[in-house]
Amino acid sequence: MSITGSVLVVNAGSSSLKYQVLDPVTEEVIADGLVERIGEPESAVKHWYRGSQTRREASLPDHEAAIALVMELFEADGVDIADSGLAAVGHRVVHGGRSFFEPTLITETVRSEIERISPLAPLHNPANLIGINAVGALLPDVPAVAVFDTAFFSDLPAEAATYALDAEVAREYAVRRYGFHGTSHEYVSRRAAEFLGRDVGDVNQIVLHLGNGASASAVRGGSPIDTTMGMTPLEGLVMGTRTGDIDAGVVFQLSRVAGMSIEEIDVLFNKKSGLKGLCGENDFRAILDRVAAGDEAADRAYRVYLHRLRRYIGAYMIELGRVDAIVFTAGVGENAVPVRADALAGLEGYGIRIDPDRNAVRSPDPRLISTDDSAVAVLVVPTNEELAIARAAVAVVSV
Repeated sequence: MSITGSVLVVNAGSSSLKYQVLDPVTEEVIADGLVERIGEPESAVKHWYRGSQTRREASLPDHEAAIALVMELFEADGVDIADSGLAAVGHRVVHGGRSFFEPTLITETVRSEIERISPLAPLHNPANLIGINAVGALLPDVPAVAVFDTAFFSDLPAEAATYALDAEVAREYAVRRYGFHGTSHEYVSRRAAEFLGRDVGDVNQIVLHLGNGASASAVRGGSPIDTTMGMTPLEGLVMGTRTGDIDAGVVFQLSRVAGMSIEEIDVLFNKKSGLKGLCGENDFRAILDRVAAGDEAADRAYRVYLHRLRRYIGAYMIELGRVDAIVFTAGVGENAVPVRADALAGLEGYGIRIDPDRNAVRSPDPRLISTDDSAVAVLVVPTNEELAIARAAVAVVSV
C-alpha cells in the first residue's frame, strides 16, 4: 500500500516519540502514534493507522529501537515506510539559535550545528537530534527537514528581543529572546486571518497558545512583534510544570540559602513548578474540577494563572495599538471554556465581548466566540503543528 507524497512528522522528546504521517495537500492524517517511556523497562506504544489502533508494551532501550518498532507496526499494516514514496520527513527542533531562521534540509553540517547550539535548549535539542539520527539511520534515502520552533520569532524587533544585560556578555553567550511555539503561532495567526476573510497582512492579533507549555504572541500584520517565552521555553505564562516569569534573584536565594545546585533549580523551575507546584496538579481538567469543588490550592493556582495571562493580554493590546483578533489555541485554549471567559472578563470597555453560548460550543473547527457587536473578534483556532511542519518540509524538498 502506497502513501506516496505524504510526510512523516517526528517530534522526539527525551523519553518519548510522537509521529504522524499525513498528506500536506489534502490534510488527511494517515497514521498517528506515540511512544512513551523510552529507556525504561516497559515502554508504551500507541499506533493508529487508517482507523485501526494498536497498543503495545515493549522494552525499548533507545530511540532507534522505538523507531524500529514503529516501522514494524507499519509493516503489520501493510506499509513499508522506507519504500512507500514518502516525500520527506519533517522533524520538530525546538531551538534554532541564531543559526536557523527557516525550515532547513538536514545535512551533516546542520546536525553538527544543532548539536553545537544544544546548550540553549538542553532539555529539548539533544532529544530532537536523537530523533533525527534514529529516523535517518532507518530511512537514509528520504530527505529530512528540520523545522525550528524559534524561526517565526527570529525577526523580533530589537527592543523585544534584547535583555537589559551587559551587551558584551549577551553577545558572547547568545543571550536574547528567541521565542518558542513559533510553528503554532504562525499557523494559527494565518488560519485566523483566513477565517475572518482577511489578508493576514491586515490583521493585528494576540495569539494565546495555552497547553501544558504556554505562550502568547503579539502579531502585527502576520509578523510577531513580541512573545512571552524568552531565551528558553521557561519564561512567560504560568505553565503546567514551569514557573513562567520569576525574579532571577530567586535563583540566588535558592543557591545561597537553600544550598540547591543549578541542576536542582533547573528541575524545580521546569518540572516541579507552575500549576503542579502550586496545587500538585497540572491536568487543567482536574484543576477546574477542584476549583468548582471549592479547593483552595487549586483556586489560588487558577487565579495566579489567569493573572499572568491577563497581564500579557493587556501588554500586547498596548503594543499593538489596534487589536483585530484574540485567538485561543492548544489543549487548554481550545477546550477550557472557563479560561477563555475569565481571561477576557470585564474588557467590554476595550471592545471585547464574549458570547457565552458560542464560547460553550465544542468543535474541532475554527470558530468565533465573541458577540456580533464585539469590536475585537475572539476566536478559537485549533493548532496543527504537524500539518505546518509537513507543508514546510515539502516546500524545502520541492525547491
